[in-house]
Amino acid sequence: MTTDLKSLLIPTDNGLVRGIVANGVRTWRGIPYAAPPVGELRLRSPQRAAGWNGVLDGSAFGAAPPQSRNPSLTGSRRRAPMDEDCLTLNISAPLEPAADQLPVLVYFYGGAFSSGSSTVKTYRGSHLVRTGEALYVSLNYRIGALGFTDFSSFSTAQRTFDSNLGLRDQVAALEWVRDNIANFGGDPGNVTIFGESAGGISVTSLMCIPAARGLFHKAYAQSPAPSSAYSPELHASWARDLLKILKVPLSDAAEALTVLPAAALVQATNRLTSKIGPADKPGSLSVSPVIDGEFLPEHPFDAFMKGKSAPVPLVLGTMAQEGALFAKVVDILPSTPDRIEKMFAGTDPAAQSRVLAAYPGYPSKQRSVEISGDLVFWYPSTVVAESHSLVAPTWSYRYDFATPMMNLLGFGATHAMDVPVMFGETREPITRALSLLGGASALKKLSARFQGTLLSLAKTGDPGPDWPPYEPVERQTRIFDREDRIESDPFPERRRAWAGYRGYL
Repeated sequence: MTTDLKSLLIPTDNGLVRGIVANGVRTWRGIPYAAPPVGELRLRSPQRAAGWNGVLDGSAFGAAPPQSRNPSLTGSRRRAPMDEDCLTLNISAPLEPAADQLPVLVYFYGGAFSSGSSTVKTYRGSHLVRTGEALYVSLNYRIGALGFTDFSSFSTAQRTFDSNLGLRDQVAALEWVRDNIANFGGDPGNVTIFGESAGGISVTSLMCIPAARGLFHKAYAQSPAPSSAYSPELHASWARDLLKILKVPLSDAAEALTVLPAAALVQATNRLTSKIGPADKPGSLSVSPVIDGEFLPEHPFDAFMKGKSAPVPLVLGTMAQEGALFAKVVDILPSTPDRIEKMFAGTDPAAQSRVLAAYPGYPSKQRSVEISGDLVFWYPSTVVAESHSLVAPTWSYRYDFATPMMNLLGFGATHAMDVPVMFGETREPITRALSLLGGASALKKLSARFQGTLLSLAKTGDPGPDWPPYEPVERQTRIFDREDRIESDPFPERRRAWAGYRGYL
């Protein structure tokens, strides 16, 4: 089949862009959706992208946002471009243009708001697009100190710093999609946002952001941590910690934040998020959304519980062993008795005895790890599911599948292992390695089912006929495993024990 070259040349509000054929789809890469956030625009809200003359070459991905290079997690290979000028998006469409506008899928990457990039091979979305059922959009948004540290308390008459920059980038990208996606064959009135981990937090946060209303119509959140948003006071303290690491006097903050190299901010963020934050306030995420009273008017928990979330169909869920990855690889959760007890002492001492009683065997390592995963991911997701089910159709899941190798390594069905499964990338090096002792065939079949629920949600507003909606009485939850099943109210004792716990505010 030869693709019509005319179908690769697409007009946008900013100018013409020419795509390429890759991995069996038409794709356009590195399209600016906002102006470069550099110079006077550093730490400011995204501004409209400038137009260009001629034709933009859409064959290469844009630069990744500044971060530490970690190919296995972010795709930020040693020689891959990385720059503050990173606000670009990528679009993929079926080889043959469809007669009707297709549903649009927009993905937000994870990485604890301190790593991530749309260049990651897993995120290219080719499997999703080759079904012929959807268009796919991925994007870069600012992360780390440049995207999720609130420096607004250091604004001066000459220099203003805005809040929630990474989330504002996501809204700007959704606005660009609204205005341009029809030219690529997508339906701007049928946009589904989805993401995992920090991307899942982005999804639940956007559902509570007034500026995002109407820009998407369905939502799918994998392993979100919906409670990971904090007060301006707590964020200001983290901003001071960051400046202290950088050895910048507070009186010089405005000037320093304007001129410091991005690499210095990345290094300081790494120390804050890996050392200071987890030790000082276990269970918090020190680069994260801030409840600024304007862009994010109130805590997402409160918005969901008050019925103020965007009334769109929502699917959300978590992994059976969320905390295992962090305990073994990325030590940022309260997965030890010392951190757990310090967390309760600093947040809600009265909750400690009832929560720990719901985990017989504590303080064993296994129970401590389970507590960390339930605290950050599972329990907050049940609050969102219960609350949003009163506003719009809601479906809940738990992902239980693990290959024999994953179990042997002590991970089980842990955080992020569902990402290649959602994207149909079950033969990538990491999934192949984790299937060496078996499970590859079951994983491939599960991938088709898991991915199918996303495509069904995008097309119909329902993830499938065999998945009953979540509601506050039965709390029916789909368990993804070798054979899927429906469970009613998984772990009710744990859910009741956590009830009312809010963590750091």
